[in-house]
Formats: sequence, C-alpha cells, structure tokens
Amino acid sequence: MEVIRRLRERGEPILLFGETEPEAFDRLRICEISQPEANRGFRNDFQEAMEQVDAAYLQEMFANTPTAKEDKKSDFAELDESITWESIQTMALKMGKNKDYDMDVIITLLTFLLKLWNAQIANYTKHEKMSTKVKMTRVIYTQTKEYVKPLFRKLKHHTLPEDILDSLRDICKHLLNRNYISASDAYLEMAIGNAPWPIGVTMVGIHARTGREKIFSKNVAHVMNDETQRKYIQGLKRLMTKCQEYFPTDPSKCVEYVSKKDRE
Repeated sequence: MEVIRRLRERGEPILLFGETEPEAFDRLRICEISQPEANRGFRNDFQEAMEQVDAAYLQEMFANTPTAKEDKKSDFAELDESITWESIQTMALKMGKNKDYDMDVIITLLTFLLKLWNAQIANYTKHEKMSTKVKMTRVIYTQTKEYVKPLFRKLKHHTLPEDILDSLRDICKHLLNRNYISASDAYLEMAIGNAPWPIGVTMVGIHARTGREKIFSKNVAHVMNDETQRKYIQGLKRLMTKCQEYFPTDPSKCVEYVSKKDRE
C-alpha cells in the first residue's frame, strides 16, 4: 500500500503492463533517487525562492501593490481572524483523544505562525524592504512556505502518518506551553530518531534481538525517509524558531536564547 501511495503522489502508474510488484517497487526507488521531489526533479530551492522574491520586488515597484497583502489573502484565507494564541491553547487542551482533531489543531497553530511571520515582513517600511537582511528574510519565508506545503496537505486531509502525528502533537503542546527546550527535544526525536539501530532493522535472524521492542517507526530517523519529508521537517524547525521569537519565555526554557536587544 505504501508503494501504491507514493507512486500515486508522483503521478506514476501503479503497475505497468506485465510488471510485478517487486519491479514496481524498484521503479519507485529509481524515481525517488532521480527526482527527490515528485514531478520537480533536482532544483536549487533557495535560488527559486530568491527569484520569487525578486519578482515580488519588481511587482511592488511597478504596480505599487504590496505583495504581502496578496500573499496573506491567498495563503491565510482559511484561518479565522478570531484565532489567537490563547484560543489555540484552549483548543490544545483536548488533544490526544481524536487524531483528526489533533491534526486540525496542529495545522491551525502552524498556519497562525506563518501568518505572524508574513505580517512581520509586511510591516517593514519600503526602505527596509530594499535591504539585504529583509530580502533574505523574505526568501527564507518563501522557501519555508514551499517546504511545509506537503505537511499542510496531509494535515488538511487527515492522512499524516501516526508516528509523525505523535511527535507533532508533543511538539505543539510544548510550543503552546512555551517550553522550547522540550519542543526541541521532541523535534530531534522525530527528525533523527533514537532507535538502537538507526537504519531501522527489526529482524536480522530467526531470533528476536534484545531491545527489539524499542525499534518501531517512531524511533526511526524520519529525516532520512525521503526528500519531501526532510524538507517539511526542516520547515517545521524554522516555524518553531519563529514561535520562540514571537512568544518569548524564560531563558531557561529557550533554545539558543538571544535577547531582543542583542538581535537588533
């Protein structure tokens, strides 16, 4: 079923004429190696984001229409304006009972952070927007937004794998409690795993190995699964960093704490 799902995501036929299932699996592996992201192939993501920002600058200069507002309308139309940090905290109190509800809370929180990031960029003056620092901020925002699209799609359609959902649930709870150290620990556990054998070996002979019960999907390094998953895990880390910036707490609960005065 996993092979069928991945082939469908790439727009590839499930079985070619006369093809066996092992041959379909080999074809999928060839596709994933030669084209890490479905239907996109190898590309420079940062350069592509830079080109999008350059095009946005030109549009602002010649049309005098701020792109940030258009971006806000297209990307955040589904997020209710009444959603606040406090309301998301209230929603999170019921997490852990229903998977679909948990995914709705997670996508609400991540969309809310993207919205704040977009608003921060929109508040820069015209002179500030021409600076290299702000331009790089816009590039990273654009790149992150592209990275997390597959994650948002899975959350929206309630198709996120259960092992990743468990980790995301923990991360979001820690973020909402402003305990960024615990959130970072949960993130690292999801990204690089803590399995005794990182390659994910479960059976290497006819006898069960000691500690085999510790080897399951939640312990495996998800960042090594495929390129698309690696990208949205990286995008998630950027949103976690912005969350710490927008909702600061005690330095003892922060990751790489830098005061606002020092940042400026």
